[in-house]
Amino acid sequence: MAIQSIRLFGDPVLTTPASEVLDFDKELRTLVKDLTDTMHDAPGAGLAAPQIGVSLRVFVWDVDDEVGHLVNPTLDLSDEMQDGEEGCLSFPGVYYETPRALRAVAKGFNMHGEPIVVEGTEFLARALQHETDHLNGILFVDRMTTDLRKDAMKEIRESEWFSLAQESGTTPTIKVSPHFTRGLGN
Repeated sequence: MAIQSIRLFGDPVLTTPASEVLDFDKELRTLVKDLTDTMHDAPGAGLAAPQIGVSLRVFVWDVDDEVGHLVNPTLDLSDEMQDGEEGCLSFPGVYYETPRALRAVAKGFNMHGEPIVVEGTEFLARALQHETDHLNGILFVDRMTTDLRKDAMKEIRESEWFSLAQESGTTPTIKVSPHFTRGLGN
């Protein structure tokens, strides 16, 4: 088991679009295992490679006792939306209502380079969207309404993990995402 440190909000790797995976090799299989082990240790419902400092388009999930991974994903989303509480391992203890598509179809590859399709509704759809956003440098706070994002940023500034970062001189920078956020977070 190779549990990795999870990068926290403010780390530039979290807002930088990840690179496409080109080599489906032993190193990629190790990355998928490390992501899975780290996600389960946290514990969380999903984890993207940038969250452990690896800027590659790979994520894992564990939803409804289904553990999976996806490499180089693309998403097709329903027009029907859902509201629900969402959190993120890169924002410890921060949970807010975040709008997402009700259904998602994710297409990509497994760690061996074989094409796969994952269809999800509700929580799995939310996880697929959340983790794909990480690969695009988009954070869940970018998807919130303006008022909720203000509340979340206040909570983040008052959090213990944010305070510890300030004390160590690594204060995360809070800024509006430059990425397309479906009309939210501007």
